[in-house]
Amino acid sequence: MTYRINRAVVIGSGTMGGGIAAHLANAGIPTVLLDIVPGQLSAEEQARGLTLESPKVRNRIVQTGWDRVVKSSPPALMTKSAASLVTLGNLEDDFAVVSEADWIIEVIIEKLEPKQQLMARIDEVRRPNAIISTNTSGIPVHKIAEGRSESFKRHFLGTHFFNPPRYMKLLELIPTPDTDPAVLAAVQAFAEQELGKGVVIAKDTPNFVANRIGSFSGAAALQYIVNENIPIEEVDALSGTLIGRPKSGTFRLADIVGIDVMVNVAHNLYSAVPDDESREYLLAPAPVQGLIERGMLGQKTGTGFYKTVRSEGGKKEFWALDWETGEHRPPLAVDLPIIKQAKKQGDLGARIKFLVQQTEDRSGRLVANMILPTLAYAARRVPEISDHLYDVDNAMRWGYGQELGPFETWDAIGVGDGVKLMRDHGLDVPAWVTNMLEAGNSSFYRTVDGVRQAFSPATNTYEDVPVSPLHISLDELRAAGKEVASNDSASLLDLGDGVLCFEFHSKMNALDSDITEMGFKALELLKQDEWVGMVIGNQGKDFCIGANIFMLLMAAQSDQFDQLETMLEMNHKLMQSLRYSPKPIITAPFGRVLGGGAEVTMHGSHVCAAAETYMGLVEVGVGLIPGAGGVKEFVRRVISPAMRAPDADPTPYLQRVFEQIGMAKVGMSAFEAREQGFLSDADRIVMNGDDLIGHAKQFVLDLVAAGYRAPQREKVYAAGASGLAAMRVGVWMMQQGGYISEYDALIGNKLAYAIAGGDLSGPEWVDEEHILAKEREVFLELCREPKTMERIMYMLQNNKPLRN
Repeated sequence: MTYRINRAVVIGSGTMGGGIAAHLANAGIPTVLLDIVPGQLSAEEQARGLTLESPKVRNRIVQTGWDRVVKSSPPALMTKSAASLVTLGNLEDDFAVVSEADWIIEVIIEKLEPKQQLMARIDEVRRPNAIISTNTSGIPVHKIAEGRSESFKRHFLGTHFFNPPRYMKLLELIPTPDTDPAVLAAVQAFAEQELGKGVVIAKDTPNFVANRIGSFSGAAALQYIVNENIPIEEVDALSGTLIGRPKSGTFRLADIVGIDVMVNVAHNLYSAVPDDESREYLLAPAPVQGLIERGMLGQKTGTGFYKTVRSEGGKKEFWALDWETGEHRPPLAVDLPIIKQAKKQGDLGARIKFLVQQTEDRSGRLVANMILPTLAYAARRVPEISDHLYDVDNAMRWGYGQELGPFETWDAIGVGDGVKLMRDHGLDVPAWVTNMLEAGNSSFYRTVDGVRQAFSPATNTYEDVPVSPLHISLDELRAAGKEVASNDSASLLDLGDGVLCFEFHSKMNALDSDITEMGFKALELLKQDEWVGMVIGNQGKDFCIGANIFMLLMAAQSDQFDQLETMLEMNHKLMQSLRYSPKPIITAPFGRVLGGGAEVTMHGSHVCAAAETYMGLVEVGVGLIPGAGGVKEFVRRVISPAMRAPDADPTPYLQRVFEQIGMAKVGMSAFEAREQGFLSDADRIVMNGDDLIGHAKQFVLDLVAAGYRAPQREKVYAAGASGLAAMRVGVWMMQQGGYISEYDALIGNKLAYAIAGGDLSGPEWVDEEHILAKEREVFLELCREPKTMERIMYMLQNNKPLRN
């Protein structure tokens, strides 16, 4: 049986239900969101003379829930237009739509009886091959399907999304003994490919995989921290990116999540696992219970483990909870030499290995007691919660934002060394781990002939770690000798099938002279017959945050303006060479794609973007305008096509481009970037960013197979003096209205000059080089302005723009 999901119904419009419906819409799936009918009128409805039969009243609950989703920040929808794919209804008037759905997702109250009653109704109307799932996080999945038809049970499973559904990669799938393997496979494929999820197959046990381990890990660490009276600031300094955890650290993250949520999840788990040898750790210590009793639940109430206080001078301070007094106290300065020592060890694995061995240092003992109990606990839960070590690791990486999962972390420490450390700490290590070591297997993971494998406690052998057919690891290619050329900031790698990869790996992937140099080298290599095309992509945190503004600042302060002009000319030459390459070049942006990163993206033959791409030309924030073809590209993409129509008025198109660049607008998804003009309809958007390089490579091969030809050079529209005047009027009005500063206005007027192609006496169709020359002219002028240098320095020091 082949399952296709073309229509969905989500039942329950709370935070999770609304978020799931929004993400289905992000994926282009028409979705109906249903909820219950209110039992009584609100005061406002009574005042308006409405009745319980009024349609607005009957859909009030679902409408209220959906309104929260639409207004949510960060946005649940990848583009505002996606909202049109979601239809609202209620469970009395609109239940018939369930019979039209390919996938029905239940996200109602966490009580067994209402869920079972709803499933009975669904069973009566569902299509024979419709898939049904529950998003429960605490009720045994198989119990929810009790009493249902055999067909229902074969098509039923748990689908545990993490909140917010758009941004959290993890999706746990929980089959029951009755679930058809073909249904499980279909949902997994859809979730990975269409929703961009990282799927973990979990067993039907309390809290499944991620929350089972995560709840214990957080609770056990909290017990240790309170018992040892370790200051909160010290914990957060040690428990963030230093050990591969979210940068917020333990307690800032808890305040964001909600202390009540954290404690309730742990307490509910305590009741559900009477045979868990470690469940006593799940009970919150007294100081934490005290916070809950006083309504101090974290960010949502304004006070939690941290409390924001204004000092006498008005400065914002973050006071932390004192474990002994239960009150918040002034912040402590944290200066831990061990942090610097750990950073000197090298990569994350080396840092963790170093820290857990520092038993004579309080900070080392803290890290050891945050990590070692979790590793031992994860091992004791296999095969109870999952048969596969890679599923446990993936769950913690995707669900909790950890860079390494428990078994990957243990490998970094060394399995044998880890066992010794655990025993020194009085921790129980399951027999399967010691048996693995005694059999001569020294690690949980290994690589054989380029294939990553994980040890399986179920079979006492290694199994291949499943990967997508489109997955490509640049680091693995490098290790396999596929690096063609390299310098400090960029590399060229052989992706196979004649496709080259131009990879950035400078700090934050910022553009610099080494990247430019490697770009020209790549173009030279492309002239050889062995190469059919190229991908510009990398697998860092962000595709590219723009130019290296520190180097630009140093050059300007040293009056090296001739060198700056040469740099700009070389950048323009590289961008144009990429755009008009006779062989296809696909840019593969993801994450933050700012300034020069967006300009690189726009100069490929086509774009293959991850859906989670945040793209914008943000140079005005540092007192500049785009300097690598960004202005020219928007003139070419937005203004010029519109002006080819008879009697076209350039004003709205000039205004659109001016606002896009001058207001530093950033598209909050690849779909929004397409609406703004960074991507075209012919470009591709990939929901699962893990496979981005593979999709981009395939795009190259598709273009080659279709007989790719480079675009012909064309004229672009220069509005000249009249268009320039119109834009400058807008700048003047914004300044007079107090919306922008005097220096903002100066930048705006210079930007308008570049967009208009200068002050030509009349509109003209000009070569692209004409606009590029204006870009360079304005960019260099602004580099000479002291206030631009102030803006650059402020950005470097504070990571936020200065409005001087």
